[in-house]
Amino acid sequence: MGMRLKQIDPKKTAILVIDMQNDFIAQGAPLETPMGRRILPTLQRLLSFGREKGMSVIYTAHVHREDGSDLGRFGDIYPAIAEGAALIDDTPGTEMYPDVAPLPHEPVIKKHRYSAFFGTDLDIILRSKGIETVVITGVTTENCCHAAARDAMYLGYRVAFLSDATGTYDYPDTGYGPVPAEEVHRVTLALLNVSTAHVMTTEDFMKLV
Repeated sequence: MGMRLKQIDPKKTAILVIDMQNDFIAQGAPLETPMGRRILPTLQRLLSFGREKGMSVIYTAHVHREDGSDLGRFGDIYPAIAEGAALIDDTPGTEMYPDVAPLPHEPVIKKHRYSAFFGTDLDIILRSKGIETVVITGVTTENCCHAAARDAMYLGYRVAFLSDATGTYDYPDTGYGPVPAEEVHRVTLALLNVSTAHVMTTEDFMKLV
């Protein structure tokens, strides 16, 4: 049970760097995700390895228009977004965190929902490059990374989900008890490893190339 990858062809592989933006990663940011900072050294190592091997590297940025016309239900869910304090397009908060910034030729896909595929041209770009395998990194494990992995699988891509290059935040008690980030992360990985992707460490991924 579960997707298992036995070999990676770098020319047919794309690393998706999901939402490693200042509004998520910077200390004190409106949507701060501390695990996102902890994965930075691992993600940097992966990006260096992937670029050296000839893999495509594609970034996503969760953004919204200043007038809120593309918020949908996010305005109901996240006060920081509803108030215009986070994820407003073309503001410093939506730029990639400097430690993992894209190279000039690496595309940044702007999206308005959790999934990098919903309402974007990501699938067109991947197919034009001949990509068969996508590697999921970034934040947050259970939302945008999970959604990208699911949609990638639905569209026929093989999915590698890197357990030590993804991360999330603590969940408050909304009636079901608080959930620490580590537990959200662990449970999401367990589910994905059965239903959607091959969950593995960055080191194990690199051994498949």
